[in-house]
Amino acid sequence: MQSERSQSKPTHAWPIEQLPGLSAQEQQRLSDCGIHTTADLLQQTQGNRPLQALAIALGCPAKHLKKWSILANLAQVPSVGCTYCGLLLHAGISSPWQLAQASPHRLHPQILRLHVATLRRRDLTPTVSEVSQWIAQAKLLVSE
Repeated sequence: MQSERSQSKPTHAWPIEQLPGLSAQEQQRLSDCGIHTTADLLQQTQGNRPLQALAIALGCPAKHLKKWSILANLAQVPSVGCTYCGLLLHAGISSPWQLAQASPHRLHPQILRLHVATLRRRDLTPTVSEVSQWIAQAKLLVSE
């Protein structure tokens, strides 16, 4: 599967604390399991490795671990990072490969609706050119 291929070579590793939606307790549990960066998380969750064993070690549901892994995978796109990976996931994009296939003129309106609905501020929404940059970088990432 193409999305797994992009997970095998993380190009950007962000501190795990920057991944959206993690509580301080979850961050500490990840750290206790040797997961300090998004690259560490991808390494522990890539391929056919069972998420269940790591989820048990972390004391969290496997579905949470899967979501964090998806966010870390999206964060590999440099201009997306941990800032926009959650927004992309909520817009229905779950991998760099899927982002690389997206059209900026279709994705941007979805992001705009989500961003305005969530933050009530249109001015903070990424521009079409930023979304285009995400897509271009995702294409480079998945072609490696």
